[in-house]
Amino acid sequence: MTSSTSPASYRTLSVADMAEVDQVIHRRLSSQVALVNQISHYIVSAGGKRVRPMLLLLIAGALGNRTAERHELAAVVEFIHTATLLHDDVVDESDLRRGRKTANALFGNAASVLVGDFLYSRAFQMMVSTNRLRVMEVLAEATNVIAEGEVLQLMNMHDPDISVDDYLRVIEYKTAKLFEASARLGAVISDAPAEVEAACADYGRALGTAFQLIDDLLDYEGSTAELGKNIGDDLREGKPTLPLLVAMQRGTPEESALIRQAIEQGEVERMPQVIEIVRRTGALEVTREAAQAQAQQAERCLEALPESEWREALLQLSFDSIHRSN
Repeated sequence: MTSSTSPASYRTLSVADMAEVDQVIHRRLSSQVALVNQISHYIVSAGGKRVRPMLLLLIAGALGNRTAERHELAAVVEFIHTATLLHDDVVDESDLRRGRKTANALFGNAASVLVGDFLYSRAFQMMVSTNRLRVMEVLAEATNVIAEGEVLQLMNMHDPDISVDDYLRVIEYKTAKLFEASARLGAVISDAPAEVEAACADYGRALGTAFQLIDDLLDYEGSTAELGKNIGDDLREGKPTLPLLVAMQRGTPEESALIRQAIEQGEVERMPQVIEIVRRTGALEVTREAAQAQAQQAERCLEALPESEWREALLQLSFDSIHRSN
């Protein structure tokens, strides 16, 4: 695995572009409906890592694209991601994200869902304005697959018997798909050859999978202050993530039964016992190794890109995606 030599080289490289994206975001958020403005500005201003728009910009940079179009599409990607967060928090009944109250906790579920719909529709207005059919195809497919992922996850809630493959399918649909689309779009708007576009998409998908695996690991290893969300949320929501699936496989019958019941009932009060079992069985190490394998796969995909500081930044991004505490 490539090591990080400069703590924030990819952020430094894309800082001017991300400032442009922020300007697009704030300009495009404008609505004549006050509550739409209030909620959308609230959740977008919460910040976050903005990895998906940055990914698009880095791929475009690696392929020599310096057009303003990349800023518009990076904002589209962020709007789609933000819309999914609004809907996710309602479905999951979450009350904390990025260290702040969720929009649904402050403004109610109905308003959050409807503003999420506004962000989706605004994203589609913006992508149509690019007048590129391929861009619309990529984003239309991505939003459809993400919605399927949400339903798959809902079906898996409180089910301790799902397979690892079922779990990974949810990640592929719900999280990795937008990473994949972001990277692919960077290649599409750069008029890259089909094989380069495919390699970029593969990079994004592997990166997104690694990113989610670490997110799932941190729910049993991190802290509320570091994560910006409540520790134990996954267990409370009955999400059978890889750390729990591995712990059930490796634990004693009594330990497996305890975790099974905690998933079925969403028993967050059992969190200390669950964490102890997860750590003792090596489930966190297994999850981290799975994330590392995905990050290494992502790095191999970058061989399709010409050598440049942009490609080095993408290498560092894959490294940092699995060496983080939030």
